[in-house]
Amino acid sequence: MAVLDQLTSQQAIDLENKYGAHNYHPLPVVLSRGEGVYVWDVEGKKYYDFLSAYSAVNQGHCHPKIVDAMTNQAQTLTLTSRAFYNDMLGKFEKFATETFNFDKLLPMNTGAEAVETALKLCRKWAYEVKGIHENEAQIIVCENNFHGRTTTIISFSNDPVARKNFGPYTDGFIKIEYDNLQALEDALNSNNNVAGFLVEPIQGEAGVYVPSEGYLAAAKALCEKHNVLFIADEVQTGIARTGRLLATCGNCSCADKHCSGTPEVKPDILILGKALSGGAYPVSAVLANDDIMNVIKPGNHGSTFGGNPVAAAIGMAALEVIKDEALAHNADELGKVFRTEMSKYIENSSIVNAVRGKGLLNAILINDSEESDTAWNICLRLRDNGLLAKPTHGNIIRFAPPLVMNKEQLLDCVSIIISTLQEFEA
Repeated sequence: MAVLDQLTSQQAIDLENKYGAHNYHPLPVVLSRGEGVYVWDVEGKKYYDFLSAYSAVNQGHCHPKIVDAMTNQAQTLTLTSRAFYNDMLGKFEKFATETFNFDKLLPMNTGAEAVETALKLCRKWAYEVKGIHENEAQIIVCENNFHGRTTTIISFSNDPVARKNFGPYTDGFIKIEYDNLQALEDALNSNNNVAGFLVEPIQGEAGVYVPSEGYLAAAKALCEKHNVLFIADEVQTGIARTGRLLATCGNCSCADKHCSGTPEVKPDILILGKALSGGAYPVSAVLANDDIMNVIKPGNHGSTFGGNPVAAAIGMAALEVIKDEALAHNADELGKVFRTEMSKYIENSSIVNAVRGKGLLNAILINDSEESDTAWNICLRLRDNGLLAKPTHGNIIRFAPPLVMNKEQLLDCVSIIISTLQEFEA
């Protein structure tokens, strides 16, 4: 088979199954093109994308400004490594730090890399600034977290699929219940070696669990009281997905087009990825102020591709699109519409128990067990009806369309979702 031969969907699936590692269980649809809120399969069928590559494509598929930034830079200079300076990285660092109101940025490529970077940064700060004895630092994490799948990260996961047969695991983590301030306070009071608290402002992979009002602010206050770093993993929730520039923004003005990006709950360390590139290229970053970031010295941490010129150009364009098109505000408004319309349906539904979320990061809870295939079958039927979504944790369906969606498109999608669910009502 020639490289450029047009494949059928089944041929493409067969190739992946034969020659690729089976580390994913994709919905059986083979995509070949995307634009805005739509994707097309190899046979030409058009779908609404209601996953956005797990919130990487917040700016929509193939946004022309981001694509132009990528192609223009790719024709000029792609990679120098950090052995030399390049003329794009400093611009990106300045743009991003001013956007999010931090002193410094450490560029990486993937979300998991950025989480690992934040953990290293937190530990080094603990030994050199806080005064914890070396190798004794502890970092508090939450149960049902999802921060990636590196060996260190799965060490503090409680997902048996991610953990089983990958040990031995990395020490140095304390797991507590999510959205439980008392558990956090108890952990802080019982251990003088706590360096940081790593938390997702909304637990996305766990099923879009939104914490109680005031949880993040109270957690940050507890961290400040104990001189512990508050580390926000906004790889999925950041960059306007939840109706604010950052999910840690609470009810500040970040939905406004001209938002300064200053959050109501400002993390000590902020982790970004996914939509930092608009889905065009791997771009991630860790941001912190000088009193934390300055513990990193030459040779302590790095990446051949982290901070490359293409990534820098794309990162700036991706953030400009978010502001110029007021996508946080759009996510805020359309999210309210989505949850209102779905709640109306759920009142008389036997198949859906609840809808929850914030902005355009939402989920519905299917009235069945995690071991059932009901949610998967609903997603297959949604595909047949022109909308792509995917279950998480067996009985939860996450809905996260590109933030460039308009109200007419959203209501069309709501209609597709409801009519599909009606086929499964008892």
